[in-house]
Amino acid sequence: MDVKTEFVVLNSVGDTDIINITNEVENNLKDTGFREGSVTIFSSGSTGGLTTIEYEPGLKKDFRRLMEKIVPKAAKYEHDETWHDGNGHSHLRSSLVKPSLTVPFAEGKLLLGTWQQIVFVDFDVRQRRREIVTQFIGK
Repeated sequence: MDVKTEFVVLNSVGDTDIINITNEVENNLKDTGFREGSVTIFSSGSTGGLTTIEYEPGLKKDFRRLMEKIVPKAAKYEHDETWHDGNGHSHLRSSLVKPSLTVPFAEGKLLLGTWQQIVFVDFDVRQRRREIVTQFIGK
C-alpha cells in the first residue's frame, strides 16, 4: 500500500455553510491512480467539520436548524468570554460533527451510497479560505 496526500481548497462564508466536496475528492482519487483503499478527509482548524449528507436544499436547511437547536448561536459560551470572538458555538458544533471522515474506495471509485455526498461544514462566524487534506492509502 502507498500513501498520497492531496488537498481541496475552498472559500466558505461561515454560519454553517455546507459545501459539497465529493467531486473534488473524486478528482483527487483519480490523480493518485489508486484503484483500491481508503481516503481520510481532514479539516485543519477547529471550526469546521466533515460528514456525509444527501446534499439537497431541504436537508441543508434541516441540518442548519438541527445545529441551532443543539448548539444555539445566542447562548453564553465561556470561549466567547475569554476570546471575545463570538465563535464559541462554532467550536462546539465542530467538535460534534468532527474534523475528519474516512471513505473506502474500490475500482477507482468512492464507495458512497446513491444519495450520499461528502460535505465540509463551516461553522465559523466569518468567511474563510479552507484547505481540506485528502490522504489516500491504497494501491
